[in-house]
Amino acid sequence: MARLLGGLGTSHVPSIGAALDQGLRDTPEWKPFFDGYEPARRWIDEHRPDIAVVVFNDHFNALFLDRVPTFAVGCAAEYQPVDEGWGPRAVPPFEGAAAFGWHLVDTLVEHMFDPEIIQEIKVDHGLQVPMELFWGRPAEAWPVKVVPIFVNVLQYPIPLPARLYDLGKVLRRAIDRHPGDETFVVLGTGGLSHQLQGARAGFVNPAADRRFLEDIAFRPDELAGWSRERYIETFGGEGAELIMWLVMRGALDPEVVVRHRHYFVPASMTGAGMIVMENA
Repeated sequence: MARLLGGLGTSHVPSIGAALDQGLRDTPEWKPFFDGYEPARRWIDEHRPDIAVVVFNDHFNALFLDRVPTFAVGCAAEYQPVDEGWGPRAVPPFEGAAAFGWHLVDTLVEHMFDPEIIQEIKVDHGLQVPMELFWGRPAEAWPVKVVPIFVNVLQYPIPLPARLYDLGKVLRRAIDRHPGDETFVVLGTGGLSHQLQGARAGFVNPAADRRFLEDIAFRPDELAGWSRERYIETFGGEGAELIMWLVMRGALDPEVVVRHRHYFVPASMTGAGMIVMENA
């Protein structure tokens, strides 16, 4: 039977991908950030999951204001990297786990979620960067299949944090009921604190970021109970992306063990963080 190995949380800042593309991984500015991911890479190498469910938001690259699904599930056989304005990055396409995507959609509908079904789309840094941080950049093909879950965190009204936490619980039911024998990881991506526009442009909140990395493991119910306005006030306008980590955390058991945790600030005006959790 299918089995959930753990939950991974990470920032998906586009400058991370640019740093890798430009060979800046070991420069003084970037080395502390990337070194912090090495334990997580070793965890991935040890467990070798078959399917990664990646919860992220498109940044108006493949989806735009004419089509803003609150939730969407990828059921495609393949996801090509999108051109974000400087040409597609030199990363291989991502093989989709279409059978599980359809199973997840059906399970969500059974539990009163109504996601958009996507069978053809390209993916931006929201998915590309987390995959490269945890798996590295393969020469030819990724060693894991992906199922993307797209969440609207850009165009208001965005979903409630509690709704995302509940979505994670339904995702866990879908994994537990999946008829295959694949192993899974769930990635919650986005954040941490940052605001790129308005009167608070450049805002970061390292103290709140570090507290979030603790609370997402041990007090997720509290984070799920926050209002959307509290996320924006605490983490910035774009830092509200952190609600997507609640899908990942909702898929795990109530009690977890933190295997790795890492924080770095600033990464392109953003507090950047990572966590690896397993069920206790």
